[in-house]
Amino acid sequence: MARPRNLAAALASAALLAGCSAPATQTPSAPVAPTTSTPGTTPVPATPSAAGTPASEPRLGPDGRPFVVTEVADFAEPWAMAFLPGTDWLAITERSGTMHLRDQASGRLLEVAGVPDVVDAGQGGLGDIVPGPTYGSDATVYLSWIERGDGGTGAVVGRARLLVEGDAPRLDGLEVIWRQTPKTSGNGHFSHRLAFSPDGQYLFVSSGDRQKMEPAQDLGSGLGKIMRLTPDGAPAPGNPFADRGSPSDEIWSYGHRNPLGLAFDAEGRLWSSEMGAQGGDEVNLIEQGANYGWPRASNGSHYGGGDIPDHVEGDGFTAPKVWWTPSISPGSLMIHSGEQFPQWAGDAFVGALSGQALIRVDLDGEDATQGDLWEMGQRIRAVTEAPDGSIWLLEDAPGGRLLQLTAP
Repeated sequence: MARPRNLAAALASAALLAGCSAPATQTPSAPVAPTTSTPGTTPVPATPSAAGTPASEPRLGPDGRPFVVTEVADFAEPWAMAFLPGTDWLAITERSGTMHLRDQASGRLLEVAGVPDVVDAGQGGLGDIVPGPTYGSDATVYLSWIERGDGGTGAVVGRARLLVEGDAPRLDGLEVIWRQTPKTSGNGHFSHRLAFSPDGQYLFVSSGDRQKMEPAQDLGSGLGKIMRLTPDGAPAPGNPFADRGSPSDEIWSYGHRNPLGLAFDAEGRLWSSEMGAQGGDEVNLIEQGANYGWPRASNGSHYGGGDIPDHVEGDGFTAPKVWWTPSISPGSLMIHSGEQFPQWAGDAFVGALSGQALIRVDLDGEDATQGDLWEMGQRIRAVTEAPDGSIWLLEDAPGGRLLQLTAP
């Protein structure tokens, strides 16, 4: 595991919508210093030596960071991306309802046909995309988006074959396999991130609290939960609350606010990044049946200053492994293999929205501490790893850039 290097950086203070994945036009307030739940993990200035850098330290790029940033393309409010195994294609979704394929060899961009109609409002729209466990044999991908129905709006998950025939890629046979229940009013906290377990047997889906708060503690509601499903969208066998009926039979963990990142480490542990309210942004180790406390416990406060009890030992809730107050607004999560940056093998990377940063979290088994924070000058919506081990980012903005981070 990488050792914390604690590179200097400041964090942007989150306003109401910034802490809830605000529209890209919002400007964060002045930088302030972060706080963490683990003593001694707050980033502090690190001064690289002018010469004679220890062999254990990474080489630095021309701007003093341990990577080189290359601008690759730009998109209209991009939300998610996925490298498609065994191909040169990178799939990118835009919140407004458009999907692109980028040929990594030539750089050409193709628009994908057959994308579902989406509710493009607030935080809603076209969301995540991940290749299915059988992608190599049947080209199946999974995607999430927002639909309207009785009672309001809600997230859905669908699957389809992504066929590429010449310059006309399309989704074929799209079917909805899961719906967030209940549908409700508002346009926030859908979450709808997707992750397959390493063995491909289970699909995990994050379902936000829809800014309703208390449903996160209600096992009869599908809001404020992380779900475990089969690849067909059915409740997975052995879920902890299966005896309570639907939608409880889908629930893996609960007490979540707006989990916008899901990723498995090399040992098969599931991690999530989650937005708090005014502060209390989290990285959590997700465990079967665990209650993560929202809205009854949080290391942040309600908007307007209302108090929420902090996580304390013995309160019956599972505390975050790392947290930030004031907010950074984590929008995504990736765990690095170490292929290109061996010093960070097994560490998590968080894209910060209001924090306008890329943040490294040092994972050590079931423990975590804050690592480096690199200011990126723009809201970072998504972070993923390419097959060659380079790190890729999507900015959350009209004309948001696709960035590649490589070793110097």
